Amino acid sequence: MSSSVPIGLGLIGAGRHGIRYARHIIQDIPQARLQAVCRQHAQQGLDLPGSEHVTMYGSVSELIADPLVEAIIVATPPMLHKNICLAAVAAGKPLLIEKPLATTYQDARAMVEAAANAGVPLMTAQTLRFDHTIRLLRDAKPKIGRSHHLVLTSRIETKGRDPAHADGYGRRGALLEFGVHLLDLVRHVTGEEVSAVRCIMDRLPPADPETLAMAHLLTKGGTHCVIEVARVVAGRVGRAEWIGSEGQLTADWGNRQLRAILQTAVVEEQAVPQSQTVLVTVREFLRALGQHAPMTITGEDGCRAVELAEACYRSAQSGGIPIVLPLAD
Repeated sequence: MSSSVPIGLGLIGAGRHGIRYARHIIQDIPQARLQAVCRQHAQQGLDLPGSEHVTMYGSVSELIADPLVEAIIVATPPMLHKNICLAAVAAGKPLLIEKPLATTYQDARAMVEAAANAGVPLMTAQTLRFDHTIRLLRDAKPKIGRSHHLVLTSRIETKGRDPAHADGYGRRGALLEFGVHLLDLVRHVTGEEVSAVRCIMDRLPPADPETLAMAHLLTKGGTHCVIEVARVVAGRVGRAEWIGSEGQLTADWGNRQLRAILQTAVVEEQAVPQSQTVLVTVREFLRALGQHAPMTITGEDGCRAVELAEACYRSAQSGGIPIVLPLAD
């Protein structure tokens, strides 16, 4: 792929989230062109300024076969990710796939192995990694010394959701849908792998997708991580509290604030600029392709996050018993 010629991108999925990708590609990324879009009702088009020359497909296979589509972005319900990924890999086309990478660890592992065996680049859009607050939190790790305790909280409102929404997640709920961001952050922020997971949920999928999950993760470095994920009536909360041997950090990515309380009694507070995480994600994907470099967030990273989710579900199904990692396939 030439760095001087815009990369032809194909977008599969043009729902609320897919449209965000389309808008950024058309309006903000001159090094790429939106060549084609696949959506369930192709006749709807995109209704975006600058999309007049985008080819619309109603079939995934047609988009993948388009010779002008050089790389593919997938923003469909995750139940569809595995089949799309395997078809694109067979065609040799690099992929950026929205989180979660898959609905089960088995599917995620199959996707990663297929891409690796074929030498096809695969990136997972764990977009929260690119939030400025999260980046500053990670950069501030040396200030608090040895990592002891990390608490991650995410609560998102229930309103405006289609009753069939959970079907696209394999009848799994809040933990897989948006809690997977927090599971990914445990590894990303601490730099430590997880050795064991315990989890309880208010409901047990697939019979009834959970709206509340509380998990305890222990890393190999000895950090105790507590994750709370919940659907709530209204409002959003996104917060991290990180305690170390020399101080503590509080990050609020909803309100874009970072606060450090250090052993010296110094309190540092910092306002954080607005983040455009989807835009940065696409740019990183294109940068890696153009430079033939490793993906910033690999398929393996996405697979590890799904593995942690899988461990949480297994623990909850068993009454909250600890699940040791790595999981057997």
